[in-house]
Amino acid sequence: MERIRVAVHSSDPITHAGATSYLRSRPEVHVLPSGRLAEAEVLVVAADVVTAEIMAMLRRAVADSPMRTVLITNELPETDLLTAIECGVVVVLLRSAASGERLISAVMAAAEGRGMLPSDLLGTLMKQVERLQREVLAAHGLNATGLAPREVDVLRLMAEGADTSEIAEQLCYSERTVKNVIYALMNRLNLKNRPHAVAYAMRAGII
Repeated sequence: MERIRVAVHSSDPITHAGATSYLRSRPEVHVLPSGRLAEAEVLVVAADVVTAEIMAMLRRAVADSPMRTVLITNELPETDLLTAIECGVVVVLLRSAASGERLISAVMAAAEGRGMLPSDLLGTLMKQVERLQREVLAAHGLNATGLAPREVDVLRLMAEGADTSEIAEQLCYSERTVKNVIYALMNRLNLKNRPHAVAYAMRAGII
């Protein structure tokens, strides 16, 4: 069995020693030395309070490596939740509930790309995503995919093999409009051609 490469960072040495000792006792995990953070698949961060310094460390870590982070903390302010997720946090454990078994379950979930949040934080996240959709994306005519509805419609028809004139006919647009939509889409997303645009849409789950 291939072990999960884990790095541990803590705001105090006692917590660091406890988390490291427990993780080292598990056959599923390989705990990396502090100097090999960039090799980690999962980063475990334990901090009483999520400070600006912790956020900066998380941001640097995710910039250097595509690792996922398990955050153990007493509290995570609502205003910091989306920022933490942007910095690679996929699991949040409250310290009061962070038993050894929960810690290993959190590490396994993070390694598999699954997320885990306390129920109150999950509700907060849903509200923040809803507000982001309403106040930012919808205000610019976009949806959660970052695409305008007509861009999605054009991509779906392209995937079905329709050419410009057929797309224009089905969507009741002029051919010039269709060409402009395709050009703007490919330019914004740095796509090389129509097949590349279709492949992008399929990978992103848009079509």
